Parts: sequence; C-alpha cells; structure tokens
Amino acid sequence: MTYRFFNPTPTRAATGPTAAVYQQLREDFLGPLPTFQALSAVPEVLAATWALMREALLAGDSPRVDRELVAAAVSQANRCQFCIDAHVLLLHALGEPGLAEAVARGDTPSEPRHAELVRWAQASRNPRAADWTSPYGAEITGTLLAFHFINRVVSALLHPDLLPGGLQRSAVVRSVGGRLYAKAAREPKEPGRSLPLLDADADATVAPAWAGDSPVGVAYASLRNAAARGGELLGDVARQTVTATVRWEDGRFPVRPADWAIDLVRDVPGTDRIGTRIALLAAFAPSAISPGDVALWRLSHPADADLVRLVAYGAITATDHVARALASAHL
Repeated sequence: MTYRFFNPTPTRAATGPTAAVYQQLREDFLGPLPTFQALSAVPEVLAATWALMREALLAGDSPRVDRELVAAAVSQANRCQFCIDAHVLLLHALGEPGLAEAVARGDTPSEPRHAELVRWAQASRNPRAADWTSPYGAEITGTLLAFHFINRVVSALLHPDLLPGGLQRSAVVRSVGGRLYAKAAREPKEPGRSLPLLDADADATVAPAWAGDSPVGVAYASLRNAAARGGELLGDVARQTVTATVRWEDGRFPVRPADWAIDLVRDVPGTDRIGTRIALLAAFAPSAISPGDVALWRLSHPADADLVRLVAYGAITATDHVARALASAHL
C-alpha cells in the first residue's frame, strides 16, 4: 500500500484544478505520481507544489543533472528514501549511471562540481549551524526548496517504497527504469507553463529576492502562502510553538521524535496539542507521525484535507526556515 493514512481520489475521477495539474504532470513529468495524488485533497497546495517543482527542476536552462543531484542530496539530508530512489532513477534516465549509483551508495561524487553541489544541498538541513546560503540561481535554489517541502510531505503521507519489496533499490531495476523514462526526462520544458494553475491571488504575491524574475519565485511564494494557511487549523500559541521550535532546533533530528514532540506540546492548549505535535513532526521527523496521532487528530478534524493542510503547514515552516537564510543574504 503506497499511502499511509488515506487513499486519494483516483486520478480518473479528478476534476477542476486537480485535473488540470494532472494533465500537466502527464505531459511534462512522469504522470500523477503518489506525491501529487496525496496532495490532491487540497488543490491549491497541489498546484503550487507542482508549479515549484516544474519551474525549478524541469524548466529553464540550468543543467538538469545538477538539479536532479540536488533533489537527491536534499532527500538524503532529510532521510526521505522514497525521493532518493526516485531521483537516483532519474539520474539514470539522464544518462548518468555512475553518478546515480554513487548517490545511491551515499558516496561523494567524483567530479568536484557535483561533490560541491551535494555538500551545499546537504548543509541546508541546518542553515544556521552551517552559515548556509546559495551561490546558485533560481532553478537550482528552487529545486532545493521544493524538495525540502516535498520530502516532508512524502515521508509523512507515503510509505517509503516506490515498488513492492523495495525493488527500486536494485541497480538493475534503476537502470531499466532509467531507460524507460529517458525520453520524458530529457525533453526540454518551457518556463512558466504551470503558473496559470495557481490561485488567482498568486499574481499578487511578492517573489523572493533570491529568485529574481524567474517563475520559480512566483511558484515558491504561492506554495508558501497556500501551505501556511494550514496553520489556521491551530491557535496562536500552537503556531508560535511550531515557528519557534523550527528556528531554535535548526533542522536537528530528534533522537526520539515521539517523546521529543510530547515534551514540546505540554504547554499548548489541550485542544491543539495533537495538531501541534503532528505539525512539529512534519517539520522534523515526518515518518514518525503515527496512526495513533492521526486517529486522535481525526476525532476533531475527520477530513483528509485537514490532515494534508496540517502536514503541509509543518513542512513549509521548515522549508521557509531554509529560505529565510537566502532572504537575509540579500538584505
């Protein structure tokens, strides 16, 4: 079973904005993969996530291999096995089997430029501790931010195996899969095509300075706004707890996530404790969100959409902590 807590509406039943996103996914990527299907309960978050990934990872002029390498390296830093496997396969599809297998083993790439990209991407997990910022353009930087968000959503809502029994971690399977997806992975994509899918108010968002006039900036601002609205499910003290924890913990992995989260929510009003716990785990250790956590949350919020909104809120709070390192560098 791919999904941890619910099964999304089948792709054939999608309508409206969700159907439009799925159509672009078929045309420009590998189809409506589980990552995007899991977000379909909240179409505005789905559309903004797709827009950021498309404009950063797929479109534009930056070398696609560099961007796939960054996606894989960030996924390693965030311990998202599902995304590591997906982007190792895509490195195969781009004709880089040696690099792909080095990433799969956790080795440092032999080419200095690739090794530096990996070091930079992995340092972003703890931006304050690493004094981290970005020397790269909007597409590579946007790819990094896209996967800080996507890794957390995937680890929270999906099981880690792309294929039954973890077959995707076989080098032979990766090689065959790469050949199957080679044509789709190598086709150039025109920038900006996803932006009409965003909420109407996306045009009014202020793109961050690090993005310049790239569509990546509009897509990131739209995702930040759409995902942050999940915080409206919590009260002020709960939101302040999530924000403050993300800042002071600076990406540190909790040794025992369940106990860590319980301690942090002791002073949160009782009605918000379980929601705050889930949001904090989504930010730091999303795979530690348990069926028990979700069952308690559903007592007051039974809809799948509210679970997705809450996870997206925790994920974007952690992602924007990284993005703020970029903002301070441009002051």
